Amino acid sequence: MSTRQQSWKDSLLVYKDVRMLRILLLGAISGFPWVLIASSLSLWLKEEGLSRSTIGWAGLIFGVYAFNYLWAPIIDRIQIPVLSKRLGHRRGWIVLMQFVILLSLVVWSFINPTQNLALLISVGLIIAVASATQDITVDALRIEQINSDEGKAMAAGAAMAVVGWWTGYKLGGVVALFTAEFFENLGVTNYWQATFLILGILVILMNIGLMFVHEPVENDRQKKQRATDQIIKDKLGSNNIITNIIAFITGTIGGPIISFFKKNGLAIALGILGFVFLFKIGEAFLGRMSIVFYKEIGFSKGQIAIYSKGLGWITTVVFTLLGGVMAMRAGTIKTMFFAGGLMALTNLIFALLAWVGKSELLFAIAVIADDITAAFATVAFVAFISLLVDRTYTATQYALLASIGTAGRTTLASSSGAFVDWLNGDWGTFFIITTIMVIPSLICLWLIRNKVKIGEK
Repeated sequence: MSTRQQSWKDSLLVYKDVRMLRILLLGAISGFPWVLIASSLSLWLKEEGLSRSTIGWAGLIFGVYAFNYLWAPIIDRIQIPVLSKRLGHRRGWIVLMQFVILLSLVVWSFINPTQNLALLISVGLIIAVASATQDITVDALRIEQINSDEGKAMAAGAAMAVVGWWTGYKLGGVVALFTAEFFENLGVTNYWQATFLILGILVILMNIGLMFVHEPVENDRQKKQRATDQIIKDKLGSNNIITNIIAFITGTIGGPIISFFKKNGLAIALGILGFVFLFKIGEAFLGRMSIVFYKEIGFSKGQIAIYSKGLGWITTVVFTLLGGVMAMRAGTIKTMFFAGGLMALTNLIFALLAWVGKSELLFAIAVIADDITAAFATVAFVAFISLLVDRTYTATQYALLASIGTAGRTTLASSSGAFVDWLNGDWGTFFIITTIMVIPSLICLWLIRNKVKIGEK
């Protein structure tokens, strides 16, 4: 008994590593842009009188996250003039993307949604592209903080990354909602536009914090990539501009894919990809329409901020850290089975809320249950794909797996608003269907559970 207690204590002590604090900040930097293009944009459009379908289809801008692996190799190799030399390769890219997001917020502050919807969505797309590009570097920098043989540290790092992401998303959401409500109560006509300028200050503060994140000394990643290029050139039998381009494209995009299938085998690799694609579709359908649902059943922006953002953040932080310990102790696969089952059940609580109507108690229960489930699921998922990557292709291979996971959540979930409209606003039925959506991913996970190689020990 004492040995087991000591083991749990040792698992918790992993969080004291200074690298976990750096990973926490990186997660916050990654999560904050979702405040802008998810909850804030959705509520902004809702309050401007736009339809649920329009709000849902506007979410197609999230689709860029599903394809950021395509330019991940470029980010791995290209140095940003001035920034890379002064800040480091990874941090230079992050600062550049943060600057793009900041400029986009300034542009948003001058836009009227009903008169310039296309321009508003276009700027939102720019934010999404910058955020998706930033995520490539953030994830690579996060993984490279930890050695490849530190399985427990990787699980703890995954937990801290998730806590950081939700901190950036939820606390950023609290600031956004309360600021918007404050300006609205003051009688400011374009209160959302003014809010985005305030959010720009948070972007600046995050860049200052980034300067305290250590960037590891350059390893032999680029040397190995050039060696792969040379092997391809040798096979092509010549050395000129065309063969150099072919070698670059094949080595940087084809290499990570070939490495992944070679390591796992075709059947297991396809099972992994199926699971990654399907795992969070039900959660995404619920999440995309949740803030619209809260508004329709009568909750104010302040109540949404307290229950969905503030209370949800506290719950997420606590259970994400516990989820990291569970992943260390039971393994990521068992943790994902556990979280997947809970994910399905908690969606039913939202169905109950839809049938009962406005109830602050039930709202709080639903938010807490959903955040507990999401915390366990996300920690296990992030640790799972972090352990799968080949360190020669850290950014590219992680981005590929994360993008496949995002593809299911973004492209399919973009129809969520139209789906609710098709159901004639029957939110209860909508949430029951999101429950059923979890099952296919668990079937894929069951088929590969004993064969996937993730090196957790």
